[in-house]
Amino acid sequence: MKQPTICPKFEKAISLLSQRWSALVIYQLLSGSQRFSEIQSAIGISGKVLSDRLKDLEHQGVVKRDVIPETPVIIEYSLTEKGRSLEPVLREIESWSQLWVKPEGDLS
Repeated sequence: MKQPTICPKFEKAISLLSQRWSALVIYQLLSGSQRFSEIQSAIGISGKVLSDRLKDLEHQGVVKRDVIPETPVIIEYSLTEKGRSLEPVLREIESWSQLWVKPEGDLS
């Protein structure tokens, strides 16, 4: 029996979402624009790793970085249209996790 081949686009999408912290950063930004420190404190990620994730997601066209020219300069991150289009996927994963994922230490 011939094994089906995995679509390269699907493989790239899974790779993007499975990169450590990326899906959580996207999920956090579903609620709207946020500053670096807000994202960092909400998901408990180191500054270096968050910076790397945001740069990568920006490079992928999923996250947008807005510089607000005030004193001091304010930088906010938000989802692009491409990033917002992931909402149904992430909400479905959220629903699935509520139904099937047990909390740490729950042996039932």
